[in-house]
Amino acid sequence: MSNNASTKLTRPITMAVLAMGGEGGGVLADWAVDMAEQNGYWAQTTSVPGVAQRTGATVYYLEFFKNEGQGEPILSVMPTPGEVDIVVASELMEASRAVFRGFVTKETTTLIASTNRVYSMQERTAMGDGRVSSEELIAACQEAAKRMVAENFAKVAEESGTVISAALFGALAGSNSLPFEKNEFIKAIERGGVGVKNSLVAFEKAYAIAQAELQPRSSAVSISIGPKPTDTKPGLSPEEELKVIDNPASVVGPKLKSQAERVKAEIPAPARVMVINGVKRCADYQDVAYADEYLARVVKTLAVENSAGNGTFRLLNEVARYTALWMTYEDTIRVADLKTRRTRFGRVNKEAKIADDQMMQVREYLHPMAEEIADTLPTFFGRAIMNSSPVQKFINNLTKNGMRLQTTSVHGYLLLYTLARLRFIRRRSLRFTTEQVRIDEWLTFVNDVARADYAFACELAETATVIKGYGDTHKNGWKNFTTIMNEAKQLQVSGKNENAERIAQLRQAALADETGAKLRQILQ
Repeated sequence: MSNNASTKLTRPITMAVLAMGGEGGGVLADWAVDMAEQNGYWAQTTSVPGVAQRTGATVYYLEFFKNEGQGEPILSVMPTPGEVDIVVASELMEASRAVFRGFVTKETTTLIASTNRVYSMQERTAMGDGRVSSEELIAACQEAAKRMVAENFAKVAEESGTVISAALFGALAGSNSLPFEKNEFIKAIERGGVGVKNSLVAFEKAYAIAQAELQPRSSAVSISIGPKPTDTKPGLSPEEELKVIDNPASVVGPKLKSQAERVKAEIPAPARVMVINGVKRCADYQDVAYADEYLARVVKTLAVENSAGNGTFRLLNEVARYTALWMTYEDTIRVADLKTRRTRFGRVNKEAKIADDQMMQVREYLHPMAEEIADTLPTFFGRAIMNSSPVQKFINNLTKNGMRLQTTSVHGYLLLYTLARLRFIRRRSLRFTTEQVRIDEWLTFVNDVARADYAFACELAETATVIKGYGDTHKNGWKNFTTIMNEAKQLQVSGKNENAERIAQLRQAALADETGAKLRQILQ
């Protein structure tokens, strides 16, 4: 369907818009219906809210039929697989879902998709890296569609100070998929009367992108989709990484200047980025002294790396990464600290697009159990709780319904703020004492193995990734980690050549499910 289409319609033009809450999918649908009606078309829109993931993607279905005096047509309220002319998706996974549902077909469909990702709960909660490859999703969409217009329209909208619906509407206009001139799209936005200026900025940018997609070009298409799932340091550009390597002090505050100088003097360049980030993380988590403890642990592995390494510095990088993550485990103090930071309120404010004359409320749902409470208390009191089933039962019954706090209220904020300020007792807490012993035992074993089998040691270092979260998730992760370490100790004694491959296999099995069922299956 093009702007110059003049043939008499024998069926309606069909369009499906897939968008999540807050992205303006309904606004886009209203603009399209208004535009069609203003140009002599019968138009209808229906919506089906979804609850499958995140806040649930809503499918807005639209049909347009030229009013040529033949009477009001009967329009469908649901999309029919194989008969959708245009699909507009606000996120890459939603575009893929449209393909899976059969809405996108090679013979019929123009697919307009934003390549940004809002990761599904399955991807977020996976024990390992559960992210689906964006490149694979794009390739599947391109293969399924008659024509595809793909770009990060969420970024276009953000840069324009509006929501993604305006950018997608511009891409729709620029794709020439509807029989309306560009000016008619603009008039529809203007008639909407809300956020017109910023919406038109996003519209124009996206329109230009879609128009460029119509021009002939080479088959090698470059689409901006953000970091790949395999990126190890997605937060740094190559230029920023080189800056950190050359001058670690440039990314730390005055309190960590001596630590940064030590990193530059002692840590080889291939591992500096990882180590300096570990230093910053540990200092932020506890204090500068804790960052020094982190460095001391890393330097022990550096000595082993220098004597037994193969020049890749893989062991040093993995130890630096997982030691920092392990040392900054999540406890109630850390959670409270992160929830009361000014940067967090600023981020939420920005994401929710709160205007100057609006008030923002943030409500938290907290569900502390006996174990989390015991972990935060001094070791003596924490062990007393964990050794007493009646006390644990009493605490769990008391907190079984959870707590709801409004962080933006004085009471809620002060409660979490006070808890966050308790980091001075963390060093004497049950969890801290336990984790420090575990970290040192793991590092001692890894360094010992490295002297005889470097590849084996690298896999053991990376196995710390199975320890995650808190509560039952942490308990199951620690159980799987212990199982793998026990197997590793037996492999060390056996002296087999395939030890590294075996540990990698066991680690992947442990990450396949939280319960460890697949791990036990392989071990049996």
